[in-house]
Amino acid sequence: MSATAASSQNKPLICVPGQRLCLMDKDHVSGNGTYEHHGYIHASILGTVKINEASSDNNNKIVEVHGINEQSVVPAPGDIVTAKVMVLTQRFCRCLIKCIGDTVLSRPYRAILRKEDIRATEKDHIDMYKCFRPGDIILARVLPMTEIHSYHLSTAENELGVVIAYSEAGIPMIPISWTEMQCPKTHNKELRKVARIVPEEIAVPE
Repeated sequence: MSATAASSQNKPLICVPGQRLCLMDKDHVSGNGTYEHHGYIHASILGTVKINEASSDNNNKIVEVHGINEQSVVPAPGDIVTAKVMVLTQRFCRCLIKCIGDTVLSRPYRAILRKEDIRATEKDHIDMYKCFRPGDIILARVLPMTEIHSYHLSTAENELGVVIAYSEAGIPMIPISWTEMQCPKTHNKELRKVARIVPEEIAVPE
């Protein structure tokens, strides 16, 4: 039975790695846990097939495979996530989403944080390398999806930005302002877009 037939009957389809699921056409695209080969979408992991509506205007359906032991939570627009900065360019940084809220993911999701989504003001004067570095752990908000397969993040709030960063000496740095962190060993300062963390035991006035 194909993935689309199983979906129409509302029956979960268990698949194995390499199993052909359906045609990759204008209505179906490959999502997490799948890959495209010779015009067909195949499962890359053991799990259950899920077909989700894409958040776009082209009515595409995203064919995904969720692992048997995998939690069903996926990033959704508006979620606060913890992500690790992997690659930095002058226009964006590529990240891996590690947690959604307090839930630690069994596998990360790829995401992009664009230059224009780092701060709410002075967007034209932002230098990516003064905001993040590869290896930084950040808090970010998930934006509505505009592209299939791509999560977009924003740190354009005071509470969002870098929460963990290591100095060149490999020491966890301490935030000293919204734009700087300092190595407690060498006392060297580095520029970052620092998140304003509010301790849980402190009540925040409305």
